[in-house]
Amino acid sequence: MTSADIPDRAEPPARSALSGPRAQAPKRRTFSTAYKQRIVRQYDSLTDPVERGALLRREGLYHSHLEYWRATLPTDKGGNAPPAPEKSPGGRPALSEAEVEIQRLRTENERLTAELSRTKAALDVTGKLCALLETLSESADSDMKPNR
Repeated sequence: MTSADIPDRAEPPARSALSGPRAQAPKRRTFSTAYKQRIVRQYDSLTDPVERGALLRREGLYHSHLEYWRATLPTDKGGNAPPAPEKSPGGRPALSEAEVEIQRLRTENERLTAELSRTKAALDVTGKLCALLETLSESADSDMKPNR
């Protein structure tokens, strides 16, 4: 065998600009508004559940995608559908100012209640210590009196 008989090896893939453990992680898919509208229209035009499922499988989508798209896409009447509720980074609905204030006050109340119970415990210990010192002082006074 000569070197001409051995096929050339493919060059290793170039390293991406990103490095680290997440460099090969899949990227989040994004869909254009036109694509979303086309898929929603196709799905709505189908009446057979089997055909609807085939459409979703073929496109790699879930029914929840369509529900969300319907709620956020502009309607045919020219206006927008009601916007989806605003969400915080954790995925929970955003809190109103009053709810944020209530949460802050509850947290502060818990902190102050814990501080109060520690203070009461410290006062109780101080009272017991004062009584013990008084008892010791009385017994020391009786030992110091001369016996006549």
